[in-house]
Amino acid sequence: MIQEIKNRRSIRKFSSESIPDLIIQEILESGTKAPSSKNRQPWKFVVVKDKTKEDMLNVFKKGLDREEHYTALLPASKKYIDSAKYTIEIMSQAPVSIFVFNTLGKSIHSNLTPEDRFYESANLQSIGAAIQNIILEATSKGLGSLWICDIFFAYNELSDWLNEEGELVAAISLGIPLEYPTERPRKNTSDVIKWKD
Repeated sequence: MIQEIKNRRSIRKFSSESIPDLIIQEILESGTKAPSSKNRQPWKFVVVKDKTKEDMLNVFKKGLDREEHYTALLPASKKYIDSAKYTIEIMSQAPVSIFVFNTLGKSIHSNLTPEDRFYESANLQSIGAAIQNIILEATSKGLGSLWICDIFFAYNELSDWLNEEGELVAAISLGIPLEYPTERPRKNTSDVIKWKD
């Protein structure tokens, strides 16, 4: 997967061409092969495509409208609302949206004990590994993907609409890429690696 790691990009322009369900299934199976803390495998993936995509986009827009004009769940993040609106445009192009749930997650509205925080962190790390597997497998199949966290601006609305047990964590747009961006700047390894010999 070294080549996929080097070639993976965040894609924001997609063809509307549909992706066969078998390919989506294979990509998601790669996510289920990720390591997980205590083998809890806390992930669940909800695939939205075809007729339900428009409903999902309308729910996302409704959440953004509430966030921007009424009761904000993320008041300090209002400066990113335009980015979230752009994310809706991206998701409208992509033929597939995958919503990722932490089936063991605590509500973002709940108070967490230190032990709850530990489990929440461990489960989210496991889900992050699953998402990484998914987007690398998509790259290996010649598909583009975008890991999305802007869904939190419509967290309540999307959670209610999806109606799944657990906590909504992220979304992934998936499709045939219509762009091939260059690699974005990365920190020097010397700035992020410290050796203790």
